[in-house]
Formats: sequence, structure tokens, C-alpha cells
Amino acid sequence: METLHNLAFGFEHALTLHNLLYCAIGCSVGTLVGLLPGLGPLATISLLLPLTYSISTTGALIMLAGIYYGAQYGDSVSAITMKMPHATSIVACIDGYQMTLKGKTGLALFTAGVSSFIGGTVAIVVLAWLAPTLGEVAFKFGPADYCALMMFGFLCVSFVTTGSLLNGFAMCMIGVLMGMVGTDVNSGMARYTFDLPNLTDGVSLVSLALGCFGIAEITKNLDSHEQRSPFNGTIKLMPTWPEFKRIFPSALRGSAVGSFIGILPGGGAAIAQFAAYAFDKKVSKFKDEIGTGAIEGVAGQAAADEAAARTSFIPLMSIGIPENAVTALMLGAFIIKGIQPGPNMIASHPELFWGLVASMWVGNVFLLVLNVPLVRYLLSIFKIPYNVLFPAILFFCCIGTYSINNNLDDIYTTAIFGLIGYIFMRFGLDAAPLMLGFILGPMLEENFRRTLLLSRGSFGIFVERPISGTLLGLIALFIIWQVVAFARKARAKKRDAAVTASPLVPAALADQVSQSGSAQ
Repeated sequence: METLHNLAFGFEHALTLHNLLYCAIGCSVGTLVGLLPGLGPLATISLLLPLTYSISTTGALIMLAGIYYGAQYGDSVSAITMKMPHATSIVACIDGYQMTLKGKTGLALFTAGVSSFIGGTVAIVVLAWLAPTLGEVAFKFGPADYCALMMFGFLCVSFVTTGSLLNGFAMCMIGVLMGMVGTDVNSGMARYTFDLPNLTDGVSLVSLALGCFGIAEITKNLDSHEQRSPFNGTIKLMPTWPEFKRIFPSALRGSAVGSFIGILPGGGAAIAQFAAYAFDKKVSKFKDEIGTGAIEGVAGQAAADEAAARTSFIPLMSIGIPENAVTALMLGAFIIKGIQPGPNMIASHPELFWGLVASMWVGNVFLLVLNVPLVRYLLSIFKIPYNVLFPAILFFCCIGTYSINNNLDDIYTTAIFGLIGYIFMRFGLDAAPLMLGFILGPMLEENFRRTLLLSRGSFGIFVERPISGTLLGLIALFIIWQVVAFARKARAKKRDAAVTASPLVPAALADQVSQSGSAQ
């Protein structure tokens, strides 16, 4: 009852005219930011941060938060229609773009919008009811626990990759190596930069994502010499009842995964999307279809990144620790207004905390109403012939890439990764594991070195701590299970080959045995 009373108190502040206006502005700007390839909420919030000086505290934070979670809605559009992902919509390229090629673009975008609404609603419930408690749980995670969590994340490679497992792990290791480029956090020494100043800060995630996915896909389409449009087929928005029954469970699973990962400092939507996709690929009834244009591949990812974006405010407001660069800017906005987020914030500024929580649901409804009807108009733009449209796509890619650091070298880096991504496509190598390794690799290295520094070189700390020990135990069980399954499959194939090759066995019986072995 107390939580319901607090929510009612928050809606009193969120539903005022000026706060509704700030929420609408933030959500609209966030959606537009998400639509443009490469231009993320970080650059937008950075540009609009000076405006918070002249705006009320609650209104300013509502507007900035609306930009952040509104961008999660819009970023799926460019990923699904053009295979131009943001950092939080990389996984949407796998099944979303396949649905576009099958003429189901409208259905994919509707699924993304509804799933984002479900993910946002679940995250708001978690934020309202469990913020103080979950903040304390997140605070108990140490470097060893985060290291084990990152290692657990590498298991997603076996689910994310659409090719062979060996190729997936190889691409993941390439991503890890790319993540090591730049300045060492501990020593301050530049490594693998080849004396190039633009690599001192490392490889940009935006450049890597746009190059390996977007520009590589454009190059492949132009190389095929086909007159095609990124949008095919009729605009079908509303799913059938069987399709909706596939959307809802996947969205709930993605919401749960995203809410958990969003709470952890250092997690965020970029990791949540991979975890939700891997979870869906393991437990879904239609797991065999995931990777070929399945609804679950879009629904789970959209719900996960939206839920992670909302719950990332839990460590920010309950502990005072930002979990990514965007929430770090939000922390700066709090400090500008003279507010220090932490354990005492809910008690000292209840109107701000509960007003922000209530505005998230108001923004959730506004984003759903804004995005779903606009799908038809957005798709009308994508009916333009591809040979006319692709220069505009490349133009927006360059703008988005340049706007991050105002550096032309980032555009050159994006073009190089576009060439590399095209080569990967020609050899049938999937870029999704590469992105996973690039995201998790630096986090794993940083927490691993920090753990050994605190333990004075002792590896026993990984099994002594309950959280890390449990996670490592689960990793070991998963590896053993996979090895046993591989050995059984190899033995079954060998037995079937021996039975088929035997001259004493009739052909019909051999075929029956072979079919039973493959079924196992």
C-alpha cells in the first residue's frame, strides 16, 4: 500500500502540464535520435545538458530520461529496415532484418514497439517496488563477481552465432582483441594503437557497429546488382493471434533479463540484448526458427534493452553509481541541480524520485502512441529505390559517426570496418559474436586485473565469494553438458555410419536406423 501511495504521489507531479510537456519533448527527441544511424542519446543529452540550468529540477530530469529511454524505441527502426544498428539494437539486425527481407517489416516494427512497451512497464514495476532492496543487492557485487558475470556472458556466443560454434568463438576473440586497442586503464600506456592518435581512446563502438553491419550490408546489396528496396511487401502491422501469443512470452522473458542486468553497474542494454536473445534461443518453443527471421528474436531484444534502460536508474538513484556513460551524464544533471543521488535521495527528494518513476510510465504510453501509428509513414520512406536511398543512408551514418567526437578519423574508421564487415560476409562469418566480445572483453579485463590486485594475485577469491563461485559453477556445468552432448552426437553419427556401410544390413533398415539417430 505504501508503494501505491508513493506512485500516486509521483503521478501528481508527473501529470502536471509542464512536466507532461517536458516528457513529450524528451520522448520525441529520443525517438528521432534513435532513428538516425550512429546518433545516440549520449551526444544528444550532452548537447541539451546546458538547458537544465533554466528548467525546473523535475522537468529537466524527466526530459533527459525521456531522451534516454525514448531512443531505445527508435533505434530498432534503423536496425530492422536498414541493418544500421545502435549499440543497443545490434541483436535486432539478426532476426529483424531477416523479417524485412521476407516482407514482414511492419510486423517486426510493431513487435518491437509493443515489446518495448511491455519491457518498460515491467521495469517501472521493478523500479517502484524493489529499488531500495535491489540497490543494496547490486552494491554487493565486487570485481570478482563482475568478472564471473562477464565470463558467463561469453557463453552467449553459442546462442548468438548463426554459423558454426568455432567460427563464433573466433569472431568473439577478434572482438576481444579490438576491445584491447587504446589506453590501458591501469598503466596509462597506449597499446595496439600503431602510433595513431585517433586510436588512443580505443575503437568506437558506433564505428564498429555501423561498419560491420550497416555499411557492409549496403556494400553487399550494391555488389549483388539487384534493383531492390530495403522495404518489401505490403505494410502489415497487426499480428495474428498465434503471432501475438509468440510475442508476449518472449517480451516477458526479455523484460526479466533486462531488468536484472540493468540493475548491475556496468551492465546495460548492450549486454541485456545478447543475454535475452541467448535465453530465448534456449527456452523458446520456436527456438529453431530464431536467427532466420523469428518474432522472438525481435520481441526479446526490444523488451530487454528497454527494461535495462529503465532499471539502470536504480543504481544511479539508490547508490549514486552510474552504470554507463548516459547515466553518468544524468548524474551530472543531478549534481547541477544540487542533488546527490544515493541511499538518502528517496527520503530527501521523494517528489523527484517518484515523479521520475511515474513519468517513465507516462512516457511509455506516449512512445507507444507515437511510434506504432508512425510505422506506416516510416515505411513509405523506405519504399524509395535502394540505389537512390543508400547515399542518404551513408550521409546519416557519417553525420552520426562524426557527431560523437567531432573527428573525421572516426568516419575513416567506420569505412575500414565496413570493408572488414563485407569480407566477413563474403566468408560467411557472423559479426554478432564480434560485437559481444568487443563489449565484454574490456569489462572482463578490467575486473579481472582489479580482482587480482585486491587479492594480491590469489585466484582463490573467485571461488571464495558466493556470487562468483556460483556463476563459475554454472559455467562449468554448462561446458560439461555441452561436451557430453557433443560426444553423444558424434558417437551416434559414427554408429549410424557403421550401420549404413554394413553389407549385411538391408537398405530400408539402415535408413530407419539413420533417421532414428538423427532424431536423437
